[in-house]
Amino acid sequence: MKIQFLLGSKTDLDFTKKITQHLDEWGIDYQIKVASAHKVPELVYNIVTQNNKDIENLVYITLAGRSNGLSGVVAANSIHPVIACPPHSDKSDFMVNINSTLQMPSDTPVLTVIDPQNAAMAAIRILALRDQDLQHKVTAHIQKIKQSFN
Repeated sequence: MKIQFLLGSKTDLDFTKKITQHLDEWGIDYQIKVASAHKVPELVYNIVTQNNKDIENLVYITLAGRSNGLSGVVAANSIHPVIACPPHSDKSDFMVNINSTLQMPSDTPVLTVIDPQNAAMAAIRILALRDQDLQHKVTAHIQKIKQSFN
């Protein structure tokens, strides 16, 4: 069980930390790789193909800006779920990155999550579908949130 991060560029590493800090709190294993779908599509394809063969319980989180081909290429070739969390530094950057992430062709199911914490929580909940201990932790977390409103 793990999360595979695929980043379109090394410049996305700082934004990735906004997600991994939450995964660290939950003790979730992850791996980070930089592999541009535009510059090294064969590397992206090889990573996904190998993961299809070797890893049963996996969630991808992709981070790519401008022209987000990465999320689509991963989703089109993977048997695992793909969550895109487009990195952004300001409102202008956000608009470009979110639009390229939301516009995916048919049969390329990319789940787009804007907030880094929510991207982490979405991946955790997907992994919890096959991990009873993680399900219990998620349930306890939800209850803690609910109790904070009392």
